[in-house]
Amino acid sequence: MSVALSDATLASYLAEIAGRLLLDVRASGLFSPKALGKAGDQTANQFLCHALREQRPDDGLLSEEEKDNDDRLAKSRVWIVDPVDGTREYGEERADWAVHVGLAIDGQPVIGAVALPGLDPEGRGRGMVLRSDEPLPLPPAPEKLRMVVSRTRPAAEAVAVAAALDAELVPMGSAGAKAMAIILGQADIYLHSGGQFEWDSMAPVAVALAHGLHCSRIDGSPLVYNQQDVYLPDLLICRTEHAEAVLGHVARLKQDAIDA
Repeated sequence: MSVALSDATLASYLAEIAGRLLLDVRASGLFSPKALGKAGDQTANQFLCHALREQRPDDGLLSEEEKDNDDRLAKSRVWIVDPVDGTREYGEERADWAVHVGLAIDGQPVIGAVALPGLDPEGRGRGMVLRSDEPLPLPPAPEKLRMVVSRTRPAAEAVAVAAALDAELVPMGSAGAKAMAIILGQADIYLHSGGQFEWDSMAPVAVALAHGLHCSRIDGSPLVYNQQDVYLPDLLICRTEHAEAVLGHVARLKQDAIDA
């Protein structure tokens, strides 16, 4: 592309194109569900990594599907991508999977785009992309809160906190889909404690922060990216008015476990 793109526009464009590639791979009908996930991961990863190295050659890069390189640790600007977040859902031809493209600057989640290729509200065959530079108005919270959780392995802390808040559990696939569900008005709280890596949350957190949501570790500490150890096991994304209550319940659960 001859026109220079801003970081936010580049992130959104790459996420959208990767999503369309993934839909084409899936529509080919050439793969079993298990093989489809691998083919999709590799196809999207090749596109994203080649494009980022072409467009931002001086920046660092961390991808779930590439061998990590410690050179990124010396960089201020590091792109963090997940080519297919929710590979299982993608392979099962569900809608709750995502493509993550984010830019961390000095460890902070500054720019993000999350493509939801399985959602196509405008009927254009492009899916939906939520981006940090174009925040949408948040729908009002319902009287009964909804907590989005893994559809296959809900975190024990999330289930317990939901019970304490009398919140409805909403099962869903990928981390990106869960985080974007808060913005789209499908849920109000996303609490995760079952293990994740930086690519699972970086782009979604950048988008969520741009929409005015609370984002933190489940002990309330900040999320920091481009670390040598990319394991980032827990996450809270919710409306700001619910953060204190959720964090308080998590802290009590931890103290109860210590006292037991």
